[in-house]
Parts: sequence; C-alpha cells; structure tokens
Amino acid sequence: MKALIAEYSMYHDPALAPEGRAMFASLSASFSRCGYEVVTPGQGDFYEEIVKLAPGCDVGLVIAPDHLLSRFTLAMETSTHNLGCGSMNVAVCANKQRTGKILASHGIAVPDEQDEGLRVVKPVYGCGAMGVRLTRDPAGQGEFGQRYIEGENYSVSVVGSRVVGEACLYFTGEPPVALALNRQHIEIDPEGKFHYQGGETPVSHPKEQEIKETAINAVKTLGCQGYAGVDVVVADRVYIVDVNPRITTSIVGITACMSEEIAAILIRASKGMAIGELHFSGHARFEANGTVNRQ
Repeated sequence: MKALIAEYSMYHDPALAPEGRAMFASLSASFSRCGYEVVTPGQGDFYEEIVKLAPGCDVGLVIAPDHLLSRFTLAMETSTHNLGCGSMNVAVCANKQRTGKILASHGIAVPDEQDEGLRVVKPVYGCGAMGVRLTRDPAGQGEFGQRYIEGENYSVSVVGSRVVGEACLYFTGEPPVALALNRQHIEIDPEGKFHYQGGETPVSHPKEQEIKETAINAVKTLGCQGYAGVDVVVADRVYIVDVNPRITTSIVGITACMSEEIAAILIRASKGMAIGELHFSGHARFEANGTVNRQ
C-alpha cells in the first residue's frame, strides 16, 4: 500500500518549511507504522507532482497554505482516495472573511467586522498569523478588520468523517471528533504584529466541553472532513477566529502523546468509520518550527 503525503512548504515556502518538515515527519512515521510506503513530491512543480504520483497511491493527503490548498486537493481527490477536506470546502475556508460570515449566519460566535479604531486586521486569504496585526491603520487591499477580543488563545484539532466526495461509498453520518484541545502561544510585538510561537497539547480548560462543541459545530457548518484545526479565543464566550481545513502544527504534539496512530484515524474517518476512544500519555510543548518537548 502507498500513501502520498504532499507537503508544500518543504520545497516551496522557506518561511514555513521547518514546521512543514515536522508535520510531514509525524505523518510519514505514522503511515509507515501502519504498513504504508510513503510517497512525497520532490522539488518540481507541486501540482504536477501530485497529478503524476496520486494515481499510483491508495490514499493521499495535501498540506499547503489555505489559499493554495483547494487546487492541490482537487488534483489529489481526482486521482486517489483523499484523506483531507474536500476541495470545495477548502476553498470556502480559505476566504477568512467569507468563513466568518457563514459561521455567524449559523449562530456561531465570531469577532464582528470592524472598519475603524483599534482592531485586528488580517488578510482575506491568509495562513496562520502571517500578516495579522493589531492596528488603527486602514486595512490594505485584500484585508479586512475584526474586533479585537482580549482572551485566551486555543485551538481544537478535529477529525471529521466523510461528508462529500465519495459519499455514496463511505458516508455513515458519524459526527466529527475532537482529538485534542491545544493551548496556543501567540505574541503581539510592539508594532502590533501577531506571531505564532507554538503551543501545548493536550490541555484542559474549565470551558473545555463548550470549546470543543463550538469547534465541532464550525467544522460541521463548513462541511470539513479529515483533520481541521479550529482556532478560538475564549473570553465571555468562545469565538471562532479561524478554521484551517488541513493538518496544523499541533499534530506534532498530538502524535507525540497519543497512543493511537493518526494515520489509522484519518483513514477510518475518510471511510465513515467511528474513530473510537483516544488515549494520551502526558502532554507536549511544541514550537512554531515543529520542535517537540514531551513532558
């Protein structure tokens, strides 16, 4: 059996390459332990590499910045069994402004859009904290503003069952499952720029159930399947600030502590099968570059 793990940044985005390599290493090791030969694109054209390699693989998974992910995912799901979110749903999540409006229309709390005063300005199509800043200055082209909410930064790693694509083969109605609640370490520098510094997982919180339920509702509303990272701010309520329809850096900490194989979980979810009970031992601190310190 062969698994195509197509991670974009290792050869095509130096700024994100360290965490890309760490995510790839965690996934590759898990798929290998589950009996798969791992195949991955080289330094050539990323899209063409997927088109070339995917037909010869049993399963495939793409990791790339959100604004590029839909095109690459379409190439993957056209040629093999895609373990990630569907390309149409990825395209929706890539537009951060549209995502917020969809979630708000379904009664899920998101920061209100704000055009003046001190607020968070972010790219409409962004990746992580890149380009996100706290400012009173006007938003630039391709950006929008949201109310700044003072609170605690967390993310929820969610795995959704099959909802689109090969639905007639694998749809069972199994609900999404929260793998872990992760604390995010985010700094705001003197210029107001946000910097993601990694995090810790798994962690607990007095509002853990509410946080996880809110994240799962967001994933269900957007139709995400496979792994998704849902970023939240916990304040007077739980606010969704971003939905990443792909593997996120938290996976390196989760796989360091979880007894179950992430590869097996993704495959089971992609075929509509229940994930079952999860077991964690200790917790891990991970840096933005993918370095993991298990405790």
